[in-house]
Formats: sequence, C-alpha cells, structure tokens
Amino acid sequence: MGKEDVVVVSAVRTPFSRFGGALRDVPSIILGAKVMAEAVNRIGISGEDVDEVYYGTCQPSETCLENDVPDRQAVLEAGFPPSTLSMTLDRACCASLTAVRLATWSMKLGRTKTCLAVGSENMSRIAHTLPGFRWQGKRFGNVEIYDNVYMLGYKGWNAISRQQAEIALDFKGWNPVAVDTGEVAVELGITREEQDGFAYQSHMKYIEAFNAGKYKVGEELMSLTFNRKKGDPIVFEKDEGPRPDTTLEKLAKLPPVYGNPTITAGNAPGLDAGASALVLMTREEAEKRGLEPMATVLSVEGVAGVPKYMARVPGPAMKKALDVAGMTIDQMDLIEINEAFAVMPLLSTVFLADGDEGRLKTMREKLNVNGGAIAIGHPVGASGARILMALIYELRRRGGGYGACSICGGLSQGEGAVIRVD
Repeated sequence: MGKEDVVVVSAVRTPFSRFGGALRDVPSIILGAKVMAEAVNRIGISGEDVDEVYYGTCQPSETCLENDVPDRQAVLEAGFPPSTLSMTLDRACCASLTAVRLATWSMKLGRTKTCLAVGSENMSRIAHTLPGFRWQGKRFGNVEIYDNVYMLGYKGWNAISRQQAEIALDFKGWNPVAVDTGEVAVELGITREEQDGFAYQSHMKYIEAFNAGKYKVGEELMSLTFNRKKGDPIVFEKDEGPRPDTTLEKLAKLPPVYGNPTITAGNAPGLDAGASALVLMTREEAEKRGLEPMATVLSVEGVAGVPKYMARVPGPAMKKALDVAGMTIDQMDLIEINEAFAVMPLLSTVFLADGDEGRLKTMREKLNVNGGAIAIGHPVGASGARILMALIYELRRRGGGYGACSICGGLSQGEGAVIRVD
C-alpha cells in the first residue's frame, strides 16, 4: 500500500425508482446534487475539499429540460463552491464508472487529491421532441412527435429528422439495443430460458439480501425527502424495482420487445431513476484526514467493440482491468456485471471462463450475489458507480478480499474495475 494509491472513502446511492414511480418528476440534476451532498457529508468533508467532479449522465432529452451543463448545475445545487471544477460524461451506461477512471487518472497524475465520481439519471422525464419543428412548423396537417425513450432513440434522427431536413446526409441508423442483444443471444447460444432463469434469480437474490438488512439506509442507500405543495412530505427509502412475486412461469409468458427473439421486459431492467456517488482520495489524503479507506482501486479500464455485439463487451472490459491489475478472474472473491439485459452477465462469464466449465460455475456463484439491475433498476448514468459500491459493501461484510466489476454501454462500449478491500 502506497501513499499514491487511490482509495474510496465514501459510497452512496439513492434508492432507484421505477419508470413513472416515486421519482418520476424529480430532475436528475436534483438527484445528483443530493447524492453528492450526502457522499461528502457522510465523511465530514465539504464541497470545498473536492478538487474535481466527474458527472455521468447520458439521456440529454431529460437534462435538456434544465438546459445544459448538468454537472455544473448539480455541483452548485449541492452547495459546492463556485470554484469547483466539474465535467459531464456521456459514455452511455459506462458513464459513472468512466468517471471513476478519470478521477483515478487525475489523482495518479498528482493533479488532485480528492474527486467525486457521480452518475444520475431519470428516464421517466425523458422528453418527447418535435424534430425540425423550429424551421418547418405547419399551418395545416399533423405534427409528428418523437419519443426519445422508445428504442432509446438510436433510430430517431435517421427515421424522422432526416425526412424533414433539406440537407441529405448519409447518417447511419442503429438498431435498438434490445434487438441487437436478442439476436446476439441466439447467435452465441444463450437461450430465452437461461435469460429468464437469470432474471428470476436477480429478484430472489435481492429479496434475500433485503431481508438480511443489506439494503438499508445508512450504508449503500440514502433517504430522500421531498416536500409537497399539499399533504405530507414524500420519504423515499427503498428500491421500487424488486418483485418478490416473480416466477419463472410469469417471465415465460412475457412477449419479446421490438421484434427481437429473446429479450422481454422481464429479463431486462426497467427505465429507472436514481443517482450514485463515490468519493475518491489518495491514500495520503485519506490518512491526513483520518478517514478509513473502504476500498483500494487497483485498476479501471475502458474498451469498445463492434456495435452489434454490446452484449459480450463486459467480459473484455473486465479482462483488461484484471490484466492491468496483474490479477486473474480466479483470484476474485466477488464479481459484479451489470444486468443491462440478462444476456450480458451470461455471455461475459462464458468469455471469462474461456471454455473451462468449472471456472464458469465458480464465477457464477460469485456473480451479483445480492441481485442486480434487473431487480434493482438501471438508471443508466448511475449504474457504473452502483456496481462498484455493491462490490465494496459486500466485500466489507465478508471481511475483505478482491472484486471485479464491469458494465456495457450503448454501441458496444465497456468499462471494468478491480478493487481490494482490506
């Protein structure tokens, strides 16, 4: 352990809300501000002690409702001083784990001593848009409104805006991620039954962990309170996504979405709202402030691949992070792979097992042990930080060890990290 090590000294997230749920009307910027304030307050520091903030958010159709620079708005809303440096990151679902990577690099370069890695999203507030309407408003006839959350918008410009534009641009359209993922699942031999089984286990693991007191306010979770114009305040303290009544039979009855062969609303996460934050410091700074490190960051690495094959990219991302850390998957005590769809952890563990069935079985026993995004939710910008803190808290409960996590992002991006808890 060296003084230049990067350590996590605080890790917290809001409860995650379902699409149209308790957080439906709360701007992601407000959620980001609240989780940032909580993260620093928990360890007795203030915004003045933070050198840089890296802020992940990747649904501009939501943040545009508050105009631009969501990072800057959240920093100021959280009560941080105006001199605080910040940056908005959009690396799709990877964003808040990429924020950890950039914060780590900044500290390793000796430029900073304390950084915040944040992610926040509210997919319930993603706006409808009228592409081209500013210049082509109609005196007569129908107006076509585009739903930016439907198919996650990848077809949007190609399907609508180009029809209305006077300039003919050769712009590629991209399949919805559910379509690519469902087709890749079939191509690489991951059945619908396997995906449904994994989804069922995500809910059951979460319920077991919740009943054991692992998802309680004061550890991973914070409490949110919002005043109302009329009536008592809203107090939000637990994730809305987990379904204790989930059964394999119910999952099997759900139809695939967007015409893909295997992906359903049951073996995918919801369109969620929530925020996550990690305070990172150099070990020297943490010791100076008398703070106990929760975990040491051994590596954080990014990858990218062929867009269609996003489903398998968490595997290479984790492998790269392990290689940089000088470790192997067999040395990991716990593994977290974001459940963007059930296919992702299933395919990624196959990749990491490299044909060894015994290794595959062992990895899956260590994987997402308290449930994952299918149960918890996936507010995309916040999920990278969430899987990292899930590792940290569970390793601490077990007395320490090594953990690796990885996540995929739109058009086949990936991020992976390796940590140690002493």
